[in-house]
Amino acid sequence: MEPTSRRPFLNLLLGTSLGGLVASALYPVVRFLSPPEVPEATTNEVDAGPAEDPVFADKGFKIVRFGGEPVIVVRVAADDYRAFTATCTHLDCIVQYRKDRQLIWCYCHNGAYDLNGRNVAGPPPRPLSPFVVHLVDRDDGAGKQLVVARA
Repeated sequence: MEPTSRRPFLNLLLGTSLGGLVASALYPVVRFLSPPEVPEATTNEVDAGPAEDPVFADKGFKIVRFGGEPVIVVRVAADDYRAFTATCTHLDCIVQYRKDRQLIWCYCHNGAYDLNGRNVAGPPPRPLSPFVVHLVDRDDGAGKQLVVARA
């Protein structure tokens, strides 16, 4: 009976170890270069709550979620509501409404937008994207409901 050599066994062990090392180093790189597909929200309109929400009396605005992005709904007059994307076009900070100045204001770098979404002060390079606000009568007779839709 011939004695078996240990060399083939060691070559196999080192080869598979080296292959595992290369695979574990390349796998994250391959996953980074081909990210998984994330489906985008196909929301075309969203319910923003009752038109007589007490938050409009206090602050004059409300932030609602429109799919994956925040939208600011501003009450300008009794039946006049306006909606814009709530992220500043400068550095994506969340904007708010200043009732005392009648402006949509970004606290990050003191950017300001008028009630039509146009940038009027500070560093924002573009106006806010507008949305359409519909006042819809509720079925239960409890008043009007705000529905925000893409413009």
